[in-house]
Amino acid sequence: MIKLLVVDDSAFVRYSLARMAQTDSNIEIVGTARDGVEALEQIKQLKPDVITMDVEMPRMDGLQALQQVMAEMPTPVIMVSSLTGPGATATIRALELGAVDFFQKISSSNPLGSSNSAQELVAKIKVAASLGKNKLAILASGRELPVINKRTTHKRGGVPRHLVIIASSTGGPRALNQVVPLLPEDLPAAVLIVQHMPAGFTKTLAERLNEVSHIPVHEAENLSDLVEGTALLAPGGYHMVLGRNNKIYLNQEPSIFGLRPAADITMFSVAPEMGKISITAVLTGMGSDGTKGAAALKARGGRVIAQEESTCVVYGMPASIVEAGLADHIVPLQDVAEKITSMCHSNGEGGLN
Repeated sequence: MIKLLVVDDSAFVRYSLARMAQTDSNIEIVGTARDGVEALEQIKQLKPDVITMDVEMPRMDGLQALQQVMAEMPTPVIMVSSLTGPGATATIRALELGAVDFFQKISSSNPLGSSNSAQELVAKIKVAASLGKNKLAILASGRELPVINKRTTHKRGGVPRHLVIIASSTGGPRALNQVVPLLPEDLPAAVLIVQHMPAGFTKTLAERLNEVSHIPVHEAENLSDLVEGTALLAPGGYHMVLGRNNKIYLNQEPSIFGLRPAADITMFSVAPEMGKISITAVLTGMGSDGTKGAAALKARGGRVIAQEESTCVVYGMPASIVEAGLADHIVPLQDVAEKITSMCHSNGEGGLN
């Protein structure tokens, strides 16, 4: 049995989350709490396997409680967040600080959520419960990054010398926070990022990455330009594809593996024209999204990096890359940015300089 503690200041939300979680007979609700103070007391007494934690609560909010949990009694935490405003911003910060994942609050008009909502919550609880102590230590290592004052630079034009694609899922926001900010301002590449995340949160994630990175980071818009030295993040709910004249196109074609955006779709679109100059980094996440796309890029001369297992929260996507024999380099998370940069400056296969 997976012992679950539900923390939320709303009795309605506590009831709804408990009902959804208990659609799986292997999940037991061992307790509920109305705020972070009560949660810390319950954690000490009940020793839950997983915690769902509201972001905004009185007395002690979810961020404060999360930091204390990870510092004193590391336990997998799934944040429960509203889509807009302070909730979305705090959720991204929580994922940087050690939360495993997050779950969108259901609406008052549908108190039990949809069957898909229940399945999503159960799946996230099971992933969280499967994490060992070493993975919790990885999550607890999140740190505050300083806001970077970017130099004013002229917009670079023409075909990028390289095209970097970064794919991530569960554990991805924290991983991106340790990769993108370390990419140098003079990176001779355009960057496309596909993080599995719903609409609304991707905009907040892009804004957060932009604050702490040397290169500009924006949520992609339809007809965005592919620009060297700039990163574009696929918006939730849309596939991001590279089209004519170095333009980015967004579409809502069917999901892949239940995912939209999907990294495979972006990679397939890049392969015909820019596969040769591509450098792909596949980071932590469930499933195998990115494997077929990486194979298409490699067939055109691209190169592939997989995050090393011990630094992944979930070794699914990188494992699929490695098992398929597609990884040119397998590196720990802290070395991914340096590897991308060195590959952009090397004369190895796939580079133009």
